[in-house]
Amino acid sequence: MNDESSAARSTNMARFSSSLSKALAPLFCIVSMSSIQLGGALSRPVSIEYGTVSTTWLRLCVAALVLVIVARPRLRIYSRQHWLAAITLGSAMAGMTLCYFESVSRVPLGLAVAINFLGPLAVATVGVRRISMLAWPVLAALGVWLLARHDGAWVVDESWELLFPVGAALCWAAYIVLMKHMGQQFEGLEGLATSLLVAAVVMTPFGFAQSGGHIAVGQVLDAAWLALLVPLLPYILELSALRRMTSASFGILMSAEPAIAASIGFVVLSQPLTPLQIAGTLCVVGASIGSVVQK
Repeated sequence: MNDESSAARSTNMARFSSSLSKALAPLFCIVSMSSIQLGGALSRPVSIEYGTVSTTWLRLCVAALVLVIVARPRLRIYSRQHWLAAITLGSAMAGMTLCYFESVSRVPLGLAVAINFLGPLAVATVGVRRISMLAWPVLAALGVWLLARHDGAWVVDESWELLFPVGAALCWAAYIVLMKHMGQQFEGLEGLATSLLVAAVVMTPFGFAQSGGHIAVGQVLDAAWLALLVPLLPYILELSALRRMTSASFGILMSAEPAIAASIGFVVLSQPLTPLQIAGTLCVVGASIGSVVQK
């Protein structure tokens, strides 16, 4: 009887742990998205003071150092295929991170993130066999247009500034495709650590060029704590969430990011949204959810 009671308790505890683990997954996603957007908002004054390129480079260096210490990638035994996967992904990560922080320092946060989301949305709709799937990119494009307008004028001073969120979108699309390939080449966190190391190396000449070789202690400290918000904490949380939920559920939850960005932009950066811009945010969120659900 005691053995049966013990087995029953063990089974119940296992079920409870499994349910708790699944319940935490959405929380991980929400915290991850909030961390990314809060990190982007708080980066704005630091980027203005020290420069976006050098600050982004230092953030990647800190994140790479932490993950290399934790994951301890076996660099010496990697094959040519391993390094090709890490170099391509690391380059995409460097471009995505740099373009993202340049965009949030020049473009309203809600608009920047909405444009960024066109990247994963394009990946979700590429190669679709149903014409109806093309409605989601159109809806997202409408949302971006609504976000970009205010009182009959564009919300950016110069149209070329939109190149940064567009660049982030393209790099994000490449990141999604390359991350899946990298996951098949490496074990555990080794691929992520190696790719972040490559991203830091790729950014090194640009970081030194902007800083002139003189890096202030204050910039290093700011970059260190900002690196925890982006990219370190989001990567860890998203990896934990994906281990507990399906990719479709993950995609639906992540579609809330433009709305979170708009909210943080309002609270932290005092960037209010007009009713039409709120409608634009809802269009982007709806397009992201629709593309995942219908696929």
